[in-house]
Amino acid sequence: MDESASKAVVVRHEDEALREQSTCGWRYRLISREDAVKGVAAWAHMVDIGDAKPHYHRQGTEIYYILEGEGTIVLDGVEHAIRQGSMVHIPPGVVHGAKGRMRVLVIGIPTLGEDDLFFPGGSESP
Repeated sequence: MDESASKAVVVRHEDEALREQSTCGWRYRLISREDAVKGVAAWAHMVDIGDAKPHYHRQGTEIYYILEGEGTIVLDGVEHAIRQGSMVHIPPGVVHGAKGRMRVLVIGIPTLGEDDLFFPGGSESP
């Protein structure tokens, strides 16, 4: 039996990934919720951020790695300058958004569902 058949192996190319509008901009779902059935432990999206709406997650942690561009990330109301090569760790409950234009690799742990997206003021995602 092929050992890789029982492991969560996913290979996906950006130009073949589903591209969709998100809270942060346009995202490419490199590893995403549809891969959860394969047992993946996290998700990874490449996101073209263009002024991301402030939001938070109650369960998921996000890690941002800035591939291109620059701007600011706002974490619980505090602005931090970010640029190519910056990495940001965002724990659950931290309200976050971004200003500027940048391309970001976003990794979520554990794999996040649409039901773990909340906005300040009590509104939830659809």
